[in-house]
Amino acid sequence: MSKKIFTLIALSAAIHAAAQKDTASGKPLDEVVVTANKIEQKQSTTGKVITVISKQELERSSGKSVGQVLNEQAGLWINGAMQPLGSVQTVFMRGANAGRTLILMDGIPVNDPSQITGDYDLNMFSINDVERIEVCKGAQSTLYGSDAIAGVINIITVKKDITNPINVKATLGVGNQNTSKTNLQVYGKAGKFTYTTRFSKLRTDGFSAAYDSTGTKNFDNDGYNGDVINASVQYQATTNLSVKTFIQNSQYKADVDASAFTDKRNYFINNKALNTGAGFNYKKNGFTLVGNYQFGQLKRLYDDNASYPGATAYSSNDYNGRTQFVELYTNVKLAKGLSLLGGVDYRWAVMNNTYRSLSSFGPYNSKFNDTTMDQKSVYASLLYNYKGFNIEVGGRYNKHSKYGDNTTFTVNPSFNIDEHNRVYASVATGFKAPSLYQLYAGGGTGNPNLNPEKSTNYELGFQQQYGKISHRITGFYREIKNGIDYDNINFTYFNFVKQKVTGLEYEITVHPTKALSVVANYTFIKVDETTQNRVNNKDTTYGYALRRPKHNINLTVGYQFTPALYVSIGGKSVGQRYDVGGYKKADVTLDSYIIFNAYAEYKWNEKVRFFANAQNLTNKKFYEIRGYNSIPTLVNGGVTFNL
Repeated sequence: MSKKIFTLIALSAAIHAAAQKDTASGKPLDEVVVTANKIEQKQSTTGKVITVISKQELERSSGKSVGQVLNEQAGLWINGAMQPLGSVQTVFMRGANAGRTLILMDGIPVNDPSQITGDYDLNMFSINDVERIEVCKGAQSTLYGSDAIAGVINIITVKKDITNPINVKATLGVGNQNTSKTNLQVYGKAGKFTYTTRFSKLRTDGFSAAYDSTGTKNFDNDGYNGDVINASVQYQATTNLSVKTFIQNSQYKADVDASAFTDKRNYFINNKALNTGAGFNYKKNGFTLVGNYQFGQLKRLYDDNASYPGATAYSSNDYNGRTQFVELYTNVKLAKGLSLLGGVDYRWAVMNNTYRSLSSFGPYNSKFNDTTMDQKSVYASLLYNYKGFNIEVGGRYNKHSKYGDNTTFTVNPSFNIDEHNRVYASVATGFKAPSLYQLYAGGGTGNPNLNPEKSTNYELGFQQQYGKISHRITGFYREIKNGIDYDNINFTYFNFVKQKVTGLEYEITVHPTKALSVVANYTFIKVDETTQNRVNNKDTTYGYALRRPKHNINLTVGYQFTPALYVSIGGKSVGQRYDVGGYKKADVTLDSYIIFNAYAEYKWNEKVRFFANAQNLTNKKFYEIRGYNSIPTLVNGGVTFNL
């Protein structure tokens, strides 16, 4: 791996030197984002580290999942993205643990209170329904509250610039492993109304999740069948006021195996998620007022019909969660270059769990009754920009129904040296509230005395953009104290873990010619984590984080052969990782690997586009999680109609 890193650094240095000599007139960084400060602004006016995954990039990822696309971004590692569809998608941003990255849908937080760490299931999104993704890295708790310790991922489904009254878009795709994908969208603008409706379906026979280490046990394939339906309506009541309502219903059924190296038949997970709500946006003379309400309902059922003698004849594990989120915030221009962003929000969550089983000992039932918690917050940030200098200074006060209150702050300056070069920095704190499960799990496992996990984050970076090249390098350091983990001695959750992460991200885009593009990124993380020893349960410090690579490289080379034909080939290089070796056993090493992928599209005309996608071209055998398979060669293709 060291040779690869040396080659990458040498290449970047050469490109950097070339860029310094490039006198072509390059436009300044001016892409508009909304995730940085909840308002539309150019990237050049914020010092936050934001990666935008555009609609074009998403369309060229038709054969991938949302998790797989995120897995190709600097600073992100989605554990489970390369496993069978329906597998748990654990988001690790900048080395942080699970549940420390907040998922937003159209700017509104979504989470699952029935999960141990509150993670929202990325399987609930269809990539064909996503218009854009904005990844904002670094602590974002000042504006977005709990869970935004490492950053936020804003999955945007709202369409822009709709003019015709009726538009129809349909995608049909097929692939190996008996995979099929269907997506239908109808959207338009009629008078003051703008509407969007979508339906997506994805099914596959898949491959075995569990790894058969002997090659003789005939493990069965683990399939997936999922649907997503969503709709939204916006009404432009006046020139200044718009109101909206939305709904998304997602569900899927996937086969599940028993454990690492262990197959299981007739074992399924059924997941359902409903998100619905309404909001308004008022803008006039430098004043903006936004209000949003969202209700979420989540159901997760593990259904196990035993398939071998001596096992429990039947069991079901039923989890239910509901959430409500309300926010009201404003942005006011106080003077030239100076504005105030302030708001309040309220979060409420409830969960319950019912377990039933039947065995030779008779029936067994247990129940986790409805348990709730809520959080109330107020936050504010001053935003100032003058002649290329930008700074955000802000803070949040959060009051939790169980543990009490806590605060966070953000100081985020940046400076545009000229139209090509800029520097940025940040000092920010973040927090994660304990989940309902961690607070109240039965059998004494839950700990109602838990406090929030807290972090302090530092960033420093440099970005340069010319006509043919754009690149960015960011160094970061994060320290977590009071981390929440499971105590394997007293069998309960507790505040104990300390984590220090030092990291580096390098991102580069080069256009040597008009037709040729090269996009690459490299992530380095060094983790020191104080926790319980996984062999003897004594306190210890590990020099790594489980399942997270120290080195990660992504590369895509694309060529526009004709106005109609585009082809790209890409690769992913992942360094060694560690995983749990088993109960009271030493951690094991997962080998490094390199995999390749390819994509091609042909535009027949303005209304018809054909595409083909291949992942893991060489059928490389690799593992993300010990005892579980990762993707073999996957090939799919299809056609998209725009009517």
